[in-house]
Amino acid sequence: MTDLLAVAAGYADPATWPVPLRFDPTTRWYARLAATDEHEVWALSWLPGQGTDLHDHGGSRGAFLVVAGELTEWTVSGARMRPHLLATGAGRRFGARHVHEVANCGDEPAVSVHVYRPALRRMTRYRIVDGRLRVAEVAEAGVAW
Repeated sequence: MTDLLAVAAGYADPATWPVPLRFDPTTRWYARLAATDEHEVWALSWLPGQGTDLHDHGGSRGAFLVVAGELTEWTVSGARMRPHLLATGAGRRFGARHVHEVANCGDEPAVSVHVYRPALRRMTRYRIVDGRLRVAEVAEAGVAW
């Protein structure tokens, strides 16, 4: 089985992307770089302060690699959020039930590459309410992104 973090590393150079890297001052920028029968690859850019909500990947397994800057990933442990700082070159593999939040808490822009197997079709957003993970919204591909 293909190592999804190794796939992400194969896309680590923005100069080789089929779309130009951009930074959007109002929201995270993202673009799909590739899609095969086996996986889907996305590029994301993050200005300081930009981040995601707490979410999963709709049953897809995946990995992401920080190719510039640094990102902080928060994962749920019990009713607490635990931070993990990922600097340039650091990556993370995750399973189909992984729930996390990712943000650029640094002072410099960040860029990351994300790989999903199978391709993303939905993402569920969550909130922690009374110490429990609660569904806030289900976002569908083609509608929300």
